[in-house]
Amino acid sequence: MAWAILAVAIVCEVIWALSLKWAAGQGTLLASSVPIGLSFVNMALLALAMRGIPAGTAYAVWTGLGAIGVIIGGALLFGERIAPLQAGFMVLIVVGVAGTKLFAHG
Repeated sequence: MAWAILAVAIVCEVIWALSLKWAAGQGTLLASSVPIGLSFVNMALLALAMRGIPAGTAYAVWTGLGAIGVIIGGALLFGERIAPLQAGFMVLIVVGVAGTKLFAHG
């Protein structure tokens, strides 16, 4: 169950980060409240996942997959470019996350 909660936290992390860019473009108080609200949900989900997953493992998976999600989301939603070398490093992050999960004790 902790891994499922962590997966939802990762999705929330990606949406949160992308909402920061969106809110910056909107420039309204209402738009700014979206990432603020998501940050609370995001942290609560990560903390909940850490009840069943070691903190270092949960954080490594959350940040690694979150970063990749934001890069891909930025490309899809905002037309940001993904350089080939950057894509290669994204693959290395996935390998690291998979290894972290594979050898986790939780």
